[in-house]
Amino acid sequence: MIMNTIVGTKLDYAIVIFYFVAIFGFGSIFAKFTKSTKDFFYGNHRFSWWLVAFSCVASTVGSYSFIKYSAAGYSYGLSSSMAYLNDWPILGLFLFTWFPIIYFSNVASVPEYFERRFDTKTRLMALLVLMIYMVGYVGINLYTMGVALNAMVGTDIFWSAVVVAVVCTLYVAAGGQAAVIMTDLLQGILLLGAGLVLFALGIVALGGWEQFWSLLPEAWRLPFAHFNKPHDFNFVGVFWQDGMANNIAVYFMNQGFILRFLSLKSVREGKKTLIVVLFVLMPLAAIAAANTGWLGKAFVGAGILPADAEANKIFVTVADKVCVPGLFGLIMAALVAALMSTIDTLINAISVVFVNDLYRPYLMKKKSDHHYLTTARIVSLIAGLTGIILVPVFASFKSIYLAHATFIATVTPPMATAIFLGAFWKRFTPAAAFWSLLGGSIAVTISIWYPQIIAPFSHGTDPTGGYQYMRAAFGMFASVVIGIIVTFFTKPRESSEIEGLVVGTISKAKELFKGGKINESRWKPAYGVLKIVPGERVLKLHRGAMSRLSSAAGDLLYVCDSRGWLGGLRSVHANAMEPHDGDPNEIMISQDLIDEGGLRPQRRHKVELIM
Repeated sequence: MIMNTIVGTKLDYAIVIFYFVAIFGFGSIFAKFTKSTKDFFYGNHRFSWWLVAFSCVASTVGSYSFIKYSAAGYSYGLSSSMAYLNDWPILGLFLFTWFPIIYFSNVASVPEYFERRFDTKTRLMALLVLMIYMVGYVGINLYTMGVALNAMVGTDIFWSAVVVAVVCTLYVAAGGQAAVIMTDLLQGILLLGAGLVLFALGIVALGGWEQFWSLLPEAWRLPFAHFNKPHDFNFVGVFWQDGMANNIAVYFMNQGFILRFLSLKSVREGKKTLIVVLFVLMPLAAIAAANTGWLGKAFVGAGILPADAEANKIFVTVADKVCVPGLFGLIMAALVAALMSTIDTLINAISVVFVNDLYRPYLMKKKSDHHYLTTARIVSLIAGLTGIILVPVFASFKSIYLAHATFIATVTPPMATAIFLGAFWKRFTPAAAFWSLLGGSIAVTISIWYPQIIAPFSHGTDPTGGYQYMRAAFGMFASVVIGIIVTFFTKPRESSEIEGLVVGTISKAKELFKGGKINESRWKPAYGVLKIVPGERVLKLHRGAMSRLSSAAGDLLYVCDSRGWLGGLRSVHANAMEPHDGDPNEIMISQDLIDEGGLRPQRRHKVELIM
């Protein structure tokens, strides 16, 4: 579809193009920090909480969020943001249970967890479901960006998606997780700032907050939608589709989100990250993503926009109305930033899953790490291009919000259920996990052709549209029932075989992660300069520094450049050896650790106790 009206100026387009080029160049810089699959996949456990916090927001508030939530805000009002309120309970479970399990068990992917917790066939089934989920998510974001560019310059939606896919895949293939984390820092700041600036400009254009509020219809001022109507946006539907299926999927199953947390230097940093994300950044993101929809409705009331303004394009329409040339280009660059932040995360995650869960264990065993790194980069390119194929599929839906909701409600319930039961229920058996995935997926697929079977779970919602939202409730119920029944008729694994993989055994997971007894003493950081010594993985601190750290030989330490603004980009983990009695300011370290962490011996370094 081509628009008759093209918005923006040549300056705006130049800014967007410059942003494409700049972010590609910036992301590619971090190829030098990617020397192994460990670097490429999860940044070698190196980053600080604040860097990952912005990266998480940039990835979860993708381009589809700006278009999707602004369209919902225009159509339904403030209730468009109620989905963000569903994150709180699930994030708490993630913080204290799932995150420590995956971090300390050293799993590189969700399917790998399934094999260690259950068996090989369950891993392969999980791999299939997860790949469908992630590739589909790539397609949704590419379609959304195509809609945005179509609204801006009238370009074809499909070919716009192709251009974006190429840029994203190239810099991810070059830099891996380091490129994703660092570019997302910039993009996270830009997208939050742009969304909030738009809101402020819109309020000013309307004459102030009171005028804005008075122009919103009464129903648009309510924080929650009606319980079970209309069929395409209601409270109970959003709860099951977004609050349950989608949030469990995002925080427990979304490989891209999990990789963010695996890139942190410690679980302690993860807790800081989630607190900031939950109480600061996500509320701001909710406003940034949806406010143009609210403004659009007020603009219609004020006569600034026609009553038939298109919901899917309201973000671009409002931005064009309130921005001067140049600023509009920056806002559109923020939209591009949001897309890239989500796409780069997913593309990197797809390469992780493919290499670790299919290629390395089954197709090409015992190859060099360089071989697997090259393969991961090739897969990154293929993943981006594959997402393009799905663009026409999502274009067939009434709205982006509905396309996203339908996809999530269809794909995620069996996987989300299997992860949840596997992590929280020791008795949950390998056979039960496998049949929860397979049987639940079959049940959901059947419901697409026979939606009437969802009726008992519909909470009174209108069957129009085939219960797109309520399919999530049906899918989770079917998967849970299958899992419970099969569990009671099959044999679970021995407790010793799943230590560190279920809730209640995290202490054991910590010991396995460290390779010895954990040290959780209170400590203060130590500082010093590096002195290169012969050997492999040698790390020796002065006796006084070890005392300051409350550390002993064998403890896991974290050495990083003392410049905090680097966020851990130049850092490395290593186990401490017996202390030395030389210069108190010297940190004796071997060349291999310097190379692994990208450390600079001439710089002052900081040492922290991990455990």
